[in-house]
Amino acid sequence: MESTRYRIQLNDPTQVAGFRPFVFRLASTLALNGYVQNSRDGLVIEVEGAVDRVAQFIDRLACERPLAAVVTRENVGNLPLTGISGFAITPGTAEEHPHAGMLNDLATCADCLREILDPADRRYGYAFTDCIACGPRFTISQRLPYERALTTMRRFEMCEACHLEYETPSSRRHHAPSTACPACGPRLSLSIEEIVGALRGGSIVALKGSGGFHLLCDARDAAVVARLRSRKARDARPFAVMMPSLASARAYCLTDQDEEAALTSPAAPIVLLRPRQQSDLAPNVSEASRFVGVLLPYTPLHHLLMHSYGAPLVATSGNVSGEPIATDNVEARRRLGAIADVIVTHSRTIARPCHDSVVRVGADGPSIIRRARGYAPLPIEVADDLPRALAVGGHRNSTVAIGVGRQAVVSQHLGDLDTPAARCGFEAAVFDLLGTYAFEPDLVVADRHPGYASRRWAEASGLRLVQVQHHHAHVAGCAAENAVADPYLGVAWDDGGLGDDGSVWGGEFFRARTPGFERVAHLRPFRLPGGDASTYEGGRVKVAMDWETLGTAALEGRDDAAVLAAMLTTGVDAPWCTSVGRLFDAVAAITGVCRRNRFEGESALALEAASDRHEQQHYPFGDGLIGDWQPLFDAIDADLRREVSIAVIAARFHLTLVEWIARVADCVQAGAVVLSGGVFQNAFLVDRTVTALLARGHAVHTPRRIPANDGGLSFGQLLLAAQSR
Repeated sequence: MESTRYRIQLNDPTQVAGFRPFVFRLASTLALNGYVQNSRDGLVIEVEGAVDRVAQFIDRLACERPLAAVVTRENVGNLPLTGISGFAITPGTAEEHPHAGMLNDLATCADCLREILDPADRRYGYAFTDCIACGPRFTISQRLPYERALTTMRRFEMCEACHLEYETPSSRRHHAPSTACPACGPRLSLSIEEIVGALRGGSIVALKGSGGFHLLCDARDAAVVARLRSRKARDARPFAVMMPSLASARAYCLTDQDEEAALTSPAAPIVLLRPRQQSDLAPNVSEASRFVGVLLPYTPLHHLLMHSYGAPLVATSGNVSGEPIATDNVEARRRLGAIADVIVTHSRTIARPCHDSVVRVGADGPSIIRRARGYAPLPIEVADDLPRALAVGGHRNSTVAIGVGRQAVVSQHLGDLDTPAARCGFEAAVFDLLGTYAFEPDLVVADRHPGYASRRWAEASGLRLVQVQHHHAHVAGCAAENAVADPYLGVAWDDGGLGDDGSVWGGEFFRARTPGFERVAHLRPFRLPGGDASTYEGGRVKVAMDWETLGTAALEGRDDAAVLAAMLTTGVDAPWCTSVGRLFDAVAAITGVCRRNRFEGESALALEAASDRHEQQHYPFGDGLIGDWQPLFDAIDADLRREVSIAVIAARFHLTLVEWIARVADCVQAGAVVLSGGVFQNAFLVDRTVTALLARGHAVHTPRRIPANDGGLSFGQLLLAAQSR
């Protein structure tokens, strides 16, 4: 019988736990010889045996691989026969420059869930149960490759029973680095019963999870929710709610098939859902938002807790607003002691902080708003090799990224960089990412805004600095993610970023072509008195717009009239602005929907929530490429005088923006249309825009794996650095 030998290299960005045992079982079933090994480039398999069986092996490898495997490239090559006997899993090595990346954390699988709920199982009630198909990976890995000795589980010596599972190829825990049980694994500082008792007594509990601490309290108790808001210094931003089960989520919220698929996926993100009108959730959980951020239990600890508690819990990040999430036991007691009544720790070290991811499902599918647990650090493959660059993102919703070949490795969500603690967390994430990949960048890519903390860090790094325009990075990232060829029309709308002319951009249309872009349309400019101070007060933005036509009459009756007049007359501390985000603020203020932003994007959320989904009309917005807000406001004023409902006015405003995008797309004819920037987190706006553009024959793309907000900037910066070489 003719024999052959093949080397198969899966250029898999993640060394999938369970892949090597799967390969071992498949090769053994087919009586093949060879080995499988993690390597710096992914998974390496050498297989030798009968030609037909090797062919079957290669076919089944592609069809039957574990669901968690995300193989981006596969190389298969023929080798000389060696006569080797048997098939083995050989240990990987921590090589100097790894190309394969870390695994993402995955939610508890059905098999492990059955074990922890089965009184006859030796892992019954054990909060750290997992296997090759689930559990923490990114948050326990300290170096590559993904082997137990290189994770925070290395200090736990396996008992005889666990060691047998670890060494048995047919076991779900064969070579699973986090294998443990009550006899040999991590332990909680308090029992599930004690935690449940504290919550039922009205306590706020800080609970250590897989990527950091959660702050928990009963989501039905308005008084304890208010106490949590006060202690956490989180005035109005919605809290996430952990539901005991999918059935519970359905009871509290309206869900569709795609939303439920996201909730129950291995990533198990927070999903923004529409609450039912009648429920016992405390109204101050979500405040003015039309949505509730819902997540399901995703670790055995959460499953056991929610199974026992049986009711929804607020589950928000364990930090004071503006600071990084707490991960260390001692640090948590120091930082969370003034917030939580009870602090629950465990003995497994968290290698790096990782927030819960946030997803929203629109008409064209799910999109990531915050990319963290379950998604990070899965790389995104692009068409061409990337430069050896470190991209440091923006200032809000910060992420950092590096290019490894054709893989863009984007960090987990790091938050805003307003505080010294947040900036320390940012720097730690940079060094963690570089150290994990033994990556020595040739250059650093940053936003052009000199005031961003990320930009200042880049300037001080000593690396060659490449500056990238904020909004160009937004659309370039979305285009690359969707494999859009240039030229294309990029639509970048957000709260604001530094434009090439020194003004605050945020309502931009670009004709993008490698390596640059041409600004072809934008919102009519207006002064932004007080600069960033105006982001909190939509009425001030509207006054600045009225100033353009009414002059000092626009300031009548305002206590700050003299100050505003000075700024608007001289332009001092009043830059020109074209931000659609600020336009949302102004419309929200004059309609009374939201007069002051208590958190980023509150007015936009409120306007979207108020919108009548059945409305079809739009307001005038100029005739050419420039979006003129004056006829818009005149029409809104007329509707207000006629006492047209706020729901109709809010919807017409959204549809005005949709019509403007379609109008520019028709005029410019620059290929596909790419939408990015924080404004496009608005599902109503995106759904109607996609529908309108498709109806007019335009291809249209939105961010999916990378956030539309500034969490996607580092990815776009990497792409533009590659184009500028």
